[in-house]
Amino acid sequence: MGLAIQQEVFLPEEYERFSRRLDESLEALRALLARPGFGEGATTIGAELELFLVDARGYPLPVNRQVLARTVDPRVTVEMDRFNLELNPRPGPLVGRPFSALRAELEDSLREVRRAAGTQGARVALVGILPTLREADLGHAALTAQPRYRALSAAIRERRAAPFHVAISGEEDSLALTWDDVTLEGANTSFQMHLRVAPGDFARLYNAAQLATAPVLAVCANSPLLLGHKLWDETRVALFRQAVDDRAEPDGGGFPSPSRVTFGHGWAREGAYELFAESVALHPPLLPVLGHESPLARVAEGGLPCLDELRLHQGTVWTWNRAIYDPRDSGHLRIEMRALPAGPTVVDMVANGAFLLGLTLGLGERMDALLPALPFAHALGNFLRAARWGLDAELSWPGESTPGPRVVSVVELVRRLLPVARRGLLLSGVEVEEVDALLGIIARRVDTGRTGARWQRGMLTRLEANMPRRDALAAMLERYLEHAESGEPVHTWPED
Repeated sequence: MGLAIQQEVFLPEEYERFSRRLDESLEALRALLARPGFGEGATTIGAELELFLVDARGYPLPVNRQVLARTVDPRVTVEMDRFNLELNPRPGPLVGRPFSALRAELEDSLREVRRAAGTQGARVALVGILPTLREADLGHAALTAQPRYRALSAAIRERRAAPFHVAISGEEDSLALTWDDVTLEGANTSFQMHLRVAPGDFARLYNAAQLATAPVLAVCANSPLLLGHKLWDETRVALFRQAVDDRAEPDGGGFPSPSRVTFGHGWAREGAYELFAESVALHPPLLPVLGHESPLARVAEGGLPCLDELRLHQGTVWTWNRAIYDPRDSGHLRIEMRALPAGPTVVDMVANGAFLLGLTLGLGERMDALLPALPFAHALGNFLRAARWGLDAELSWPGESTPGPRVVSVVELVRRLLPVARRGLLLSGVEVEEVDALLGIIARRVDTGRTGARWQRGMLTRLEANMPRRDALAAMLERYLEHAESGEPVHTWPED
């Protein structure tokens, strides 16, 4: 998020100074993006993985700081809720065998986290939403004891000036909940991919990522359960928007404010700058912490600004595909792809990431032809339908030979898009054996109709025939963890 947060309460004049610094940062970013050669370089990828810590019975165990204190792995950090941790594998080049390298990084870091967790009686669960999560596991006591999280929670709650309302209707159940803090956000864990992008290619590839997200999300859904309710295949999408919604209650007049959790407001036309400017224009600052650097002076000197305030602000606007500026490695831009869930296994997640990156790169070649045939509202609708229905979703997709979009089933669409993803990866220099192995996992998942979400739903239904739902949820999670420990992809898991 850029700057470290050490305070929890801010004065009006601090917000005013921070807003001025954001304006200066945007000017500095515009000048930097116009600098010849800025952001050019080899394409690299990175990732972030969030996880749950659970006890011997499979319930959340709030010991993230204790586990962190007992690990020497610098890739591990805490997250908002006390039962969450985050892993940050080292980025690497896209050419060669990047996904094998990523898998090795994740498995190495997970081994260390499991070792450290074991000293606290904890286990690791990789799943989009923990099936055994209870209301009692959340609330103010669940918030990680760091000023950054307390300040963020207080700022969102103060702007909202009312409790949070969560309402999600699924195919079988519905959930209505009133909550007083942002700890519901910790019910979501994701596997986020990063793609370094040259400034001149940013708009084209960002739009391609927006288009690619829905079909990929549908085939990797892993979050069908929340607080004992069967909801969307990827319930994270519905929950996250409502869990950190800082907008005041509607008063029946005026214009609605945009949500800080959003799929976006339209196709990108000019590149990264417009996405940063949009975040500043549409969303008031939450954490007005100033750095010591003048970004405009730094650019005028020919240097590379940190843009700490802009990065901090961008970290409080949760677009599902987010523009990132990073001053490291001579300065560069990335697309952070935030929609994928954690789990079920490392190989599943790496395959999901390969499909998403490959499809983004493959579609990127054709975006000039595809965009006129798909209104942005259709892309947003695709994202929501994929999250709700998973493999049963029907999406609007640009026609190959017709002028407008047509509706197509996710299963048919993914089979058509796998060769596009394959081409995108191969043209980027990924070795063919690696590409075919990972995309083969996606293909077999489609053939079997078994995502993590579908496996959880089916197993829970069978277990509920003989026990109450609460017991069935715990029993289902135990089976899930056993299969995940094997490392075998979810499409191979038995259904009994």
